[in-house]
Amino acid sequence: MLVLLPPSEGKAAPGRGTPLKLESLSLPGLAEARATVLDALVELCLGDAGKAREVLGLSEGLRGEVAKNAELRTAPTRPAGEIYTGVLYDALDLATLDAAAKRRAAKSLLIFSGLWGAVGVNDRIPSYRCSMGVKLPGPGALGAYWRTPMESVLPEAAGDGLVLDLRSSAYAAAWKPTGEAAGRTASVRVLHAQTVDGVEKRSVVSHFNKATKGRMVRDLLVAGARPKGPAELVEVLRDLGYTVEARQPARAGRPWALDVVVTEIH
Repeated sequence: MLVLLPPSEGKAAPGRGTPLKLESLSLPGLAEARATVLDALVELCLGDAGKAREVLGLSEGLRGEVAKNAELRTAPTRPAGEIYTGVLYDALDLATLDAAAKRRAAKSLLIFSGLWGAVGVNDRIPSYRCSMGVKLPGPGALGAYWRTPMESVLPEAAGDGLVLDLRSSAYAAAWKPTGEAAGRTASVRVLHAQTVDGVEKRSVVSHFNKATKGRMVRDLLVAGARPKGPAELVEVLRDLGYTVEARQPARAGRPWALDVVVTEIH
């Protein structure tokens, strides 16, 4: 099982740690593309700070992120699973998993990133600011930039097992499983169901969407679940107590669509 996660805007400060070693990151086939984006980001942030904030979509209050990006090559690093914070990662709570579940996380979780393409949870990276929606001088729009290198690397990483896609749309644009791999892919959204005047209404609530996805991944890791495809995933999630509605693709070469329906927001 390969689980595709979005990153988080919020990131922990690395504190002390060794500097970045691009060659040590997972998916070495992305090394050249990573170096190109890293060089472009650092060069941008070493120049005019106002232009850098505009390109990166940062407010004046986040000007410190520009200075941080300028020092990425020498900045201290921590495992990506510790760098990314926020609702999904709080709910996933990698640090409190038992040893076996941590090993499963290291093998199965990939975090997508505008800067790195995708990294494993144990890959050591510095804190940075660069979303997939950024258009960098040189590489251009990062969502489009990453498609070619991803197409040459991700199919091998996915292997012949289930691909559980929990990314937001901006990060999903960087790689979309095709062909036979798409048929083994399940894309998940979380819906909040409420009954108003006797009528059930459903909506997507961003905070709880992320929290539920984090808890869901954690439960799968703790259970040691190894569903081979979307249909088995639906059964596993139901056994774990989730309300899941599945829509099979109308034709081959398309992913399954899974709705996880919740009635309480917390």
